[in-house]
Amino acid sequence: MNQIIRFHATGGPEVLQLEQSDPGSPGPGEVLLRHSAIGVNFIDTYHRSGLYPLTLPSGLGSEAAGVVEAVGAGVGHLAVGDRVAYAGGAQGAYSQRRVMNAAPLVRLPDDIADDTAACVMLQGMTVEYLIRRTFAVEAGQTVLWHAAAGGVGQIAVQWLKSLGVQVIGTVGSADKAAIAHRLGCKHVINYRTEDVVARVNEITDGKGVPVVYDSVGKDTFDISLDCLAPRGMLVSFGNASGAVPAFAPLLLAQKGSLFFTRPKLGDYVATRAELETSAEALFERIRAGAVKVQPSARYALADAARAHADLEARRTTGSIILLP
Repeated sequence: MNQIIRFHATGGPEVLQLEQSDPGSPGPGEVLLRHSAIGVNFIDTYHRSGLYPLTLPSGLGSEAAGVVEAVGAGVGHLAVGDRVAYAGGAQGAYSQRRVMNAAPLVRLPDDIADDTAACVMLQGMTVEYLIRRTFAVEAGQTVLWHAAAGGVGQIAVQWLKSLGVQVIGTVGSADKAAIAHRLGCKHVINYRTEDVVARVNEITDGKGVPVVYDSVGKDTFDISLDCLAPRGMLVSFGNASGAVPAFAPLLLAQKGSLFFTRPKLGDYVATRAELETSAEALFERIRAGAVKVQPSARYALADAARAHADLEARRTTGSIILLP
């Protein structure tokens, strides 16, 4: 029987339960997928906690790699035996097998391993749209990236360095500072021991940066605004410390005619062409050696609750995966 992780009430990691479920057969537009590796992302904790509400009971997870075992009617871009990966679509990646819509699935090149794909699709395509389309960075610019040693941050630092962009990264420990430096951060700020705004002003000679990428949320919102140059953009793409508080738009004018955006991946890979272009851009960076990604920790599917606890306690660095 097929094992899956489900939760029947929102709460802490303890609400995640290992259950048995028959995945069924694919209908029109669907495939039956056998997972080989499953990505764990911070957004999964938002769904589990209820910050991003789901209809309960619910499966969890939106990223994985695997092999197509059966194809429903009308699926023309995939065949049985294809190695695929995905980020997005309905929740349910925390499972051995699942029937799912074929639309989010991307065929994996032979030179991209399953465990790499499982921990890079969501985070890597997020980096792609953030730095190429939300705010298109240019060589020679200096940007600020919060949580530079996290899963998204590690990919972003490498990708940005390969483009000739200088990254100021914030981290919460000396160990994470070392990781950020090793991956290519020009400057690393430990927010627990240093004044982030003062250091950014020092690094930029008081000019500020044209863009701040912020997945932390509530705790860094004011800091991020104060690090921006006039007409700079705050790209808020996560809530690791809680949601950004409500604010008056006049605040943006007062701080230098700033821009604020709250993007999400789904709106940037809404068409098949956008999805495949984003994935191929990511695969190209990996293939070129500009972005190197391996899971920093592997957990059994049955240990999903422990993986969430470690993630929320900041005991992990980089990407983590579940093995079904």
